[in-house]
Amino acid sequence: MDQEASGQETLSKEELAKRPIRSFVLRQGRLTHGQQRALDELMPVFGVPYTPELLDMDAVFARTDHPRILEIGFGMGDSTAKIAQLQPERDFLGVEVHTPGVGSLLKQIGEMQLRNLRIIQHDAVEVLKHMIPDASLDGVHIFFPDPWHKKRHHKRRLIQAEFVKLLCSKLKAGAYLHVATDWQEYAEWVLEVLQQEPLLVNTAQDYAPKPDYRPLTKFENRGIKLGHGVWDIIFRRK
Repeated sequence: MDQEASGQETLSKEELAKRPIRSFVLRQGRLTHGQQRALDELMPVFGVPYTPELLDMDAVFARTDHPRILEIGFGMGDSTAKIAQLQPERDFLGVEVHTPGVGSLLKQIGEMQLRNLRIIQHDAVEVLKHMIPDASLDGVHIFFPDPWHKKRHHKRRLIQAEFVKLLCSKLKAGAYLHVATDWQEYAEWVLEVLQQEPLLVNTAQDYAPKPDYRPLTKFENRGIKLGHGVWDIIFRRK
């Protein structure tokens, strides 16, 4: 397990600031037979290998002039698959490092016969830096990011000023950035960071209503019944 995930590492603010941003924490996971089969059979079809070269989005999706949405850290892929199914007019590029999650989403792609979804199994920061052309994205979804302890490693989380500037360079004018989290403390942090970026403007006074395109996960449904909240934060690129 990554030391940060286990909470065993204590770093100064100066040390934290010097460390590179990454979009994941290493963790173990067991593949089911269905996930392994999907990886073997569908990854060559719907997977995009990581290379430090810009993607030709039209070639990747075999069509042109469709909105392109980046899904960062899709987990087990349930929300991503449902969103892609409900919006066939849009193309979705999902980025995730966790192999069981990649296998799970590939399995859903096969079962739902999705043709507007591709996967890159790699760190999202490096994918953004090296593979995504500038001003090519119509939207970015970052749903329930950062599996670190809530009160630790505040500056090591994905949503921070340097990463937001990188995201902005990949967004078209008028494109949106949507972050959803069930940590109120982190929601406050995200709101503060995004408000400080001059190229972004909030679509709400502070937190946005949940848009129809983001499905409720089973964990979110359970949390709502227990009185827990989820915060949606949606900004647009000027």
